[in-house]
Amino acid sequence: MSTDHLQTRIGFTSITGKRDTNQDYVGTYLDNTRSSARRSVVAAVADGVGGAKGGREAAETTVRGFIEGYYGLPETLGVERAAARALGAINRWVYVQGRQDRRLEGMATTLSALILRGRQAHVVHVGDSRIYRLRGQKLARLTEDHTLAHPDLSHVLFRAVGIEENLRIDYSAHSLELHDRFLLCSDGVHGVLSDRRILALLMARAAPEEDAQAIVQAAQEAGSQDNITALVIDVIGLPAAEQSDLEMTIDALPIHDLPNEGDVVDGFRLVEKISDGHYSRLFKAEDTLESRTVALKFPHPRVASEEAYRRAFVREAWIAARVRSPWIAGVIELPSGRQTRLYSVMPYYQGVTLEARLLLPPKISIDEGVDIGIKLAKAVYALNRLRIIHRDIKPDNVLLQEGGGLKLLDLGVARLPGFEELSRAEIPGTPSYMAPELFDGELGDEQSDVYALGATLYRMFSGGHYPYGEVEPFSRPRFTKRTALTHHRPDLPAWLDMQLAQATAVEKGRRLGDAMELAFELENGLARGIRTVPVKQPLYYRNPVVFWQVISAMLLLALIAALAH
Repeated sequence: MSTDHLQTRIGFTSITGKRDTNQDYVGTYLDNTRSSARRSVVAAVADGVGGAKGGREAAETTVRGFIEGYYGLPETLGVERAAARALGAINRWVYVQGRQDRRLEGMATTLSALILRGRQAHVVHVGDSRIYRLRGQKLARLTEDHTLAHPDLSHVLFRAVGIEENLRIDYSAHSLELHDRFLLCSDGVHGVLSDRRILALLMARAAPEEDAQAIVQAAQEAGSQDNITALVIDVIGLPAAEQSDLEMTIDALPIHDLPNEGDVVDGFRLVEKISDGHYSRLFKAEDTLESRTVALKFPHPRVASEEAYRRAFVREAWIAARVRSPWIAGVIELPSGRQTRLYSVMPYYQGVTLEARLLLPPKISIDEGVDIGIKLAKAVYALNRLRIIHRDIKPDNVLLQEGGGLKLLDLGVARLPGFEELSRAEIPGTPSYMAPELFDGELGDEQSDVYALGATLYRMFSGGHYPYGEVEPFSRPRFTKRTALTHHRPDLPAWLDMQLAQATAVEKGRRLGDAMELAFELENGLARGIRTVPVKQPLYYRNPVVFWQVISAMLLLALIAALAH
């Protein structure tokens, strides 16, 4: 869930195992002193070098000193520099003590630390302890062992705290997602348990303390000869991304010429061009670093101002950080330093747009259409209840997934609370789906989204028509006469036309209260089993002129017949 601050659950277990003493050390710290969006968690596992004196002292000193040193430095340094400075100071102390104090001769330790801050995970690592991340059903190792490559020397460290006067650390940053699970462990765990076995144990998804105990027990039963330590962290709440953070990140990214199929951008191999629109180009891509299929959207550099594009990308990222709905398309946040140009990364959804579906036989039935309408209305409501106004709801922005799923796309022109607004001359949208008040310069609200939703469903059911006719760009529609849905689809029930008429009422005060009300009315109509077509009205009511013309012709024929006799 999206909250005002980072929320985690943490559990760990550390046992001596078959050693005489436990030279592993675990430390965690939750910082509650900073602003809610800047709260952070630090977790660290250290494994004192067993063949030297003072291994335990080195491990404990390093973990404690690293956490205290990190939080003692200015926040403006950034995570990487602060972590490197804190660990560098501890390394120098351990290095000197190991050479001056005979009781601590050769003291050294590994350190694998995880810093969770905002919506990112930062890894600081040296040695052969490890950090894993479980996301969904995929396990990823976020650290590399600093041991010699020779099979007989794989236990020999060539990098650790205290080995050299100047420490070289590994640092990496990764995006955080809700329900991410991390495992920090000593080599007493990964030395005897395969990654597949670790994955199975983490997939149990019990409380972190229980799964940490299960991992340690499994390593002990597998014959571990070392101390055994496991620390499990679950991410159960993420703070929303801050506008200022998003703008700073996006402002640093340049807009380049559009790429083509086969190009590789920041580790993304562009497999197939999905669409090439007026404002952007969309690709299906393979993420070679994360082994996943994604969609990449690149802005067209020749069409709109860079400022407008940057605003659009900030909006999409802001919404993705706050809205949790199965009907809203997500945006994937990349780790710091990976992205070198402006584009957005989204999950790849298999399916067709609603606009494309309208071109395929058969016509959309009442059952299929109501199902689509309910899901789309829930998507709109998920935005509106957070005061987010989509402003460009239309069949082109609705993706119908295989298996019945649905995603509302393109959030780049949404109106957001607290964001600098477009000028009234720049109000976005597609004219045929825009509510009348938008043509008068209003910025858009829940009622204008209800109108666009109603116009979208009208076009879906009617097979491509609009309730008030198609509106050409830069023209001023009159909204004088609405064409009944049953004029295009006499097989559809009258109640459906009545609900869509209310959703697309010219006066916003006469429209349905919100998108969820339309979802309820659609669901209620089917629940009552009302699928019958409307009763066909007599010709007199449908077209009085034609009625009297027919009557007059019949009377004339009767008169001619009478005179003939």
